[in-house]
Amino acid sequence: MVSLDSPITIIRPHLIEFGVGIAERIGKWANDKGYSRILVISDAFNAKRVDALGLKGDVTVFADVTPEPDAANLDKVLEAANAADAQLIVGFGGGSAMDLAKLAAVLTGSSQTLHEVVGPNKVHGPRRVALAQVPTTAGTGSEAGIRALVTDPNTMAKLAVESMHMLADIAVIDPSLTFTVPARTTAATGVDAMAHCVEAYTNRKAHPMIDLYAIEGTRLVGKYLARAVEDGSDAEARAGLSLASLYGGFCLGPVNTAGGHALAYPLGTRWHVAHGAANALIFPHVLAFNTPSAPDKTQAVMDALGRKASDDVQSVFEAAYGFCADLGIEMKLSALGVPDSDLDAMADDAFAIRRLLDNNPRDLSRADIRSIYEAAF
Repeated sequence: MVSLDSPITIIRPHLIEFGVGIAERIGKWANDKGYSRILVISDAFNAKRVDALGLKGDVTVFADVTPEPDAANLDKVLEAANAADAQLIVGFGGGSAMDLAKLAAVLTGSSQTLHEVVGPNKVHGPRRVALAQVPTTAGTGSEAGIRALVTDPNTMAKLAVESMHMLADIAVIDPSLTFTVPARTTAATGVDAMAHCVEAYTNRKAHPMIDLYAIEGTRLVGKYLARAVEDGSDAEARAGLSLASLYGGFCLGPVNTAGGHALAYPLGTRWHVAHGAANALIFPHVLAFNTPSAPDKTQAVMDALGRKASDDVQSVFEAAYGFCADLGIEMKLSALGVPDSDLDAMADDAFAIRRLLDNNPRDLSRADIRSIYEAAF
């Protein structure tokens, strides 16, 4: 773990608007800036409610964002962005829409290709268009960060791009946009937000300046997630989760996630398990595995979630598993259609994600990863 005197860079969107019923502020901001040609990148459901954003001028809507988007989906987005000649790109949806919006903002009109910008700090700037993010789920925190992920359909691996040039000019977080999210999706995305916070909090790169957001984000999920699952129109609970998601996004830039996300990614790339559901299923296994290397922080996590656990690995696992299972989340790989014949390939894929595994507080060998998949099966 790093110490208080370790250097750190804190990254935030230039302007953050937060509150129930404020979605139209994005339209006023865009109008004040003089942006008249706007491209909204969204999924089919959210494309039907673009009017909630109050955008004026020539507004084009790309409504074909797919879950766990791949490079082909990005190509379609870039084609739409170039055709629209947009001055402003708006990501309107979950993490997939917002990640594609980031990539479109830096690749539109650029000579660089996706593969040329994969990795940290390879994007040539400055970008030519403005970028706004409006989340409609409380999970990824993508509105706050500088990373974007798409799947390479040939290798089934996540391609991660990181660049300050993908930072939003404005993020408008209106929890009322999440009222329609189904209970099961609410549960999974809420655990994803919590996993961002927990993995940053127990990370080898964990920093006191980020710990503040990480543990508070965890506490917010512990307090409000079950309420939002029970009653999707609970405005206070939805706001609490939206704030937790934003705090999780704050954690990703300077610290990032660790073993949990590394093990969750193959579930999405190989078997199209929703990202939040994959993280929820993996979460108790990796938290328990890491307990010997971060006992005090693990205890703080369980306290924040309102779950009693000792510093015993099995006790932590049972408490964390119970937290997720009580939300109605499916906690068995076999029930998600993942065959046991694929566990070895998944372990190979996860073990190769060094950018995350190297952050984990305890070394995860390939055999450890395989064992966790077997236990989760």
